[in-house]
Amino acid sequence: MGKKDKKNSREETIQKLKGLKEAAEKEKEAKKAEAAEKEKAAEAAKEEKTEEKAADTAEAKPETEAQPAAAEGSEAAADDTAGVSDKAKAKIDELNDKVMRQMAEFENYRKRTEKEKQSMFEVGAKSVIEKLLPVVDNFERGLSSLSEEEAQGAFAKGIEMVYKQLMEELSKLEVKPIEAVGKEFDPNLHNAVMHVEDEEAGENTVVEEFQKGYTYRDAVVRHSMVKVAN
Repeated sequence: MGKKDKKNSREETIQKLKGLKEAAEKEKEAKKAEAAEKEKAAEAAKEEKTEEKAADTAEAKPETEAQPAAAEGSEAAADDTAGVSDKAKAKIDELNDKVMRQMAEFENYRKRTEKEKQSMFEVGAKSVIEKLLPVVDNFERGLSSLSEEEAQGAFAKGIEMVYKQLMEELSKLEVKPIEAVGKEFDPNLHNAVMHVEDEEAGENTVVEEFQKGYTYRDAVVRHSMVKVAN
């Protein structure tokens, strides 16, 4: 090999060594950059974690501060509920009072109408009885005018049976004759049309009855027409 070839070979070796050195330096710088980046990332992660912790602390503090406010809100809500409850109770009491008053008014109305109905019935019954009494008078006059022989006849017996049946039905309706003869005169029951001096009879005593009186229940339908001893 000549001097020129040796020189060229040495230069190539030098160039290779330079290239290897540069490559090694580049690799070293790359590793260094990578380490720096990792360190930077770690610091960033640390900072981020610190910030998150601070944020959590900041969030926890308002929640803690919000607890008294929430308690105050609950108390206010309770007061409002109590106010509404009192108003509702007052309204319920008012409605109950109205219902009780209406029920009492209806009960009074029912009793009043029932009493009026009963009164109207009694007035109507009394009016009918008043119309029947002259018929009873005629039966009694007819039967009292019969002789003993006529009273034994079939016709008279039939008339007497009808009279008795009529009096039984009136008795069932609570129609009763007023006792008069021998009783003390009572202006509520008797109508004195004559007065007589009678020493044997007691003073103010009914001695004769001209027309029989009747009562329907506790009411006088017709007063007895009587003669009274003084």
